[in-house]
Formats: sequence, structure tokens, C-alpha cells
Amino acid sequence: QLQASGGGLVQAGGSLRLSCAASGRTSSSSAMGWFRQAPGKEREFVATITWRGGMTYYADSVRGRFTISSDNAKNTVYLAMNSLNPEDTAVYFCAAAARVPMATGESGYDYWGQGTQVTVSS
Repeated sequence: QLQASGGGLVQAGGSLRLSCAASGRTSSSSAMGWFRQAPGKEREFVATITWRGGMTYYADSVRGRFTISSDNAKNTVYLAMNSLNPEDTAVYFCAAAARVPMATGESGYDYWGQGTQVTVSS
């Protein structure tokens, strides 16, 4: 089970930090990822991190502004989002990859959380 939280409404230029708590089978996954889906658009990859070693990878659109991190003791992954702009408005989903680390496509993930809304006003 994946429980995402931390979304909300923020002004452009502001920051938010999302959290995703993993439990059950998802806590033994190889990697975690964040995706987002804006209204009328397909879900897109944002960032991923491996539980072991903390290797990270980001989409070009967020690199340098977003930081993914993990607290292995808490089985929790975070997404710190800075310099937010209206184009970042979306529902953000966390996902767990059982076997494939560093995947950027949805097919690389086996479990999905319910999503948390992030709205950035101009």
C-alpha cells in the first residue's frame, strides 16, 4: 500500500513537499517513483529513487527544482518541489517498482498510490 500526502495550493515560485509512505509489499520494492497527471494530459514521469544506494533520476522538466529523497527507516519517499509554476499543477502519484530500478515508464511500476493534488496559482 502507498499513501501519498502533502499536496495543496501554492503560489507560483513557492514550495511543497510530498510524502509517500510504503507498507506491505511495497516496502520491499527496489525503487520508488513519482508521476503526475495534469488535466487533459497523460500521466508523466517526474522522478525516481532506489531504496538501496539512493540513486535518483529526474524528468528534464523538474531537474534542478525538485528533489526526491527517501527515509528507509520510515519506508517513506519525499518529493521536495521548489520554484513551482502553474505548469506543475497536477495530481501527483507515487509508485513502487518491485523489480526494475530507475524506470521512467509506468510499466516499470507495480503498485500505485491514490494521488495528491498540487495546484500552483499564477
